[in-house]
Amino acid sequence: MRAGWQTACLSLCAPALFFLLWEAVARAAGNEIILPTLEAVGSLLLHPFDNVISMGSIASNIGVSLARVLCGYLLAVLCGIPLGVLMGYSSSMFTFFNSFLGMFRPIPPLAWVPLVLAWFGVASLATLLEVPRSPLYYYLNNLKLSMLFIIFVGAVFPVLLSAIHGVRSVNRTLIDGARVLGASERDIFRLILLPAAAPEIVTGMRIGLGVAWMCLVSAEMLPGSLSGVGYLITHAYTVGRTDVVIAGMISISVVGAALDMAFQYVERRRYGWRRLAR
Repeated sequence: MRAGWQTACLSLCAPALFFLLWEAVARAAGNEIILPTLEAVGSLLLHPFDNVISMGSIASNIGVSLARVLCGYLLAVLCGIPLGVLMGYSSSMFTFFNSFLGMFRPIPPLAWVPLVLAWFGVASLATLLEVPRSPLYYYLNNLKLSMLFIIFVGAVFPVLLSAIHGVRSVNRTLIDGARVLGASERDIFRLILLPAAAPEIVTGMRIGLGVAWMCLVSAEMLPGSLSGVGYLITHAYTVGRTDVVIAGMISISVVGAALDMAFQYVERRRYGWRRLAR
């Protein structure tokens, strides 16, 4: 119990020193544009539903950003996991796709911006689905195809590579033993391959979600964006509201950390046996 308290106190020392240094530098600078005080940023974070620089509340912008991230991330998962499992299971499929996909993996998501703007412009899910003018239209109109593509490109490769590695690292003795005992390929795939590869796949999903969240700000800087925490940060910079910029950055950090903690919880609950197998 005492060791736990000591660990908790020690882990809080670095943040406490950071905030003390921040406040000292802010007061020494005496310029809210260069570095706002903790009080200025804290007042924004403590009132997340208040309107900020006529751009809506921080909470509403985070909600829009979260919807965009989850949509792009879901597309990455739906494409990355099946393709990764297929490439990991079949040597011929791995040979067929590996070199081709390897050409795209080193390209940063931001490098796609000119092409994405040429392909999609300001089109959204609302225009793609031909949704009539309604409350649903205005919600789907915030999900621009260009933004979803940037988030998708950032998230898909961690998911894909982890799925490939997870399947290829499955003990072949388990698969060969199941075949000897008369198991069908479907049973091997469903009862052996996927459960054994699942921890690696979940780890890839966790990394992919983190990358997708990091791609958010660059995605929301594209034309057609009128909301989202990334756009809020960019617009706040143009009007000299550094406190809003930092509050938006902290919001991104908190939400990203919460999503990562959710994945860690799933890993501990479902795949805690991995620690015993080492």
